[in-house]
Amino acid sequence: MTQIPSHVKEELYTSYEVSSQMIEAFQRDGFVRVPALLSADVLEYMDAVISAEVDRLNTQHLAMEDRDTYGKAFLQIMNIWRNSEAVREIVFSRRLASVATALLEVSGVRIYHDQALYKEPGGGHTPWHADQYYWPLSSDRTVTAWIPLQETPMELGPLEFSAGSASLTQGRDKEISDESQAFLEGVLKEKGFRHVVEAFGLGDVSFHTGWTYHRAGPNVTDRMRKVMTMIYMDRDMHLKAPVNKHQQADWEAWCPGAVIGELIDTPNNPVIAH
Repeated sequence: MTQIPSHVKEELYTSYEVSSQMIEAFQRDGFVRVPALLSADVLEYMDAVISAEVDRLNTQHLAMEDRDTYGKAFLQIMNIWRNSEAVREIVFSRRLASVATALLEVSGVRIYHDQALYKEPGGGHTPWHADQYYWPLSSDRTVTAWIPLQETPMELGPLEFSAGSASLTQGRDKEISDESQAFLEGVLKEKGFRHVVEAFGLGDVSFHTGWTYHRAGPNVTDRMRKVMTMIYMDRDMHLKAPVNKHQQADWEAWCPGAVIGELIDTPNNPVIAH
């Protein structure tokens, strides 16, 4: 097992003080970007550990031209912490969980699952979508930490957010697809939501709610766009009855043993210290 350097572990397990301005922006817009939340040393370690697991666990071997839009968007490896003790130490970071807890204004958070999203050289755009379409969760107290493992200029395809769009109920029945892209692009423009897309500096991390609509551009470079994500939920989250096949699959994959209407307290969903 890769030994985590002591200074890297110290940073990952030191809580971060979130400003009132960040909380206000998050509550208003449904997302916020925290500049330089992680140091270059931490990102170098994360890159080495997570990329090794992505290489080991990846099963996508189709040529780019033979994939659908979703397949072209990124390589997606999920719940890596269950396969790697080194990744577990990253996913259980108190620094990241403390930000999620403060932004959600809850007493603590559980991990829903992690996922690496690696957009390959020449990889396509990620269509407009809201993550919580896939989640059988009883409330909107959810947040995704989107952690680029390198500087992410526009050419690599950083996230684009539709500010305030979590209030929009239209499109909540759309899985990520060409259809969601076409429908939501039209509705979001019609409703006048402000779209925000910016390059990410080294160490910048964004946090967005489950119902905030977002997308990403293509990777037009010859380099991999490497991103790790952690999805957190209120520690008091209950399981709701699935309303689509994806929520049923998520229940079975990420919350096995959870009971509809009861607290999601399974070995897969521990409270992350904050």
